[in-house]
This record gives sequence, C-alpha cells and structure tokens, in this order.
Amino acid sequence: MTEQKLYIPPKRFKGDTSVISTRLPNDMIKSLDGIAEQTGRNRNEVITMCLEFAITNIEPTEEGE
Repeated sequence: MTEQKLYIPPKRFKGDTSVISTRLPNDMIKSLDGIAEQTGRNRNEVITMCLEFAITNIEPTEEGE
C-alpha cells in the first residue's frame, strides 16, 4: 500500500485580524459560495485565499500603461 501524505502549506499572513466590509456583486458571492461548498471551506477562507493569490501575483503598473 502506498503511503499517503497530507501537505498543508503555512499561512502567508499571520497575526491579528480585522473585520472589513466590501460590496460584491451577487453573482460573485454565489460563485464564492459554490467554491466554498465544493472545497469544504467557508466563504471567508475562500476570499482570504483569493486575496493572498492576488497580492502575491499582482504587478502594479504606471497609470496609462
């Protein structure tokens, strides 16, 4: 039998948390909820993972580019 391992990466952002409020289109919320249901995570976890990905991969540009 092959040994199976569960790999859990460390969180990128640590420390205290704060509550923020934002307006999102209803269809985006439905998509987030669908992803949460499919992955067994809650909406907050999915949003946090999306933001972590965006922050890590964003390349700000100069205005007008």
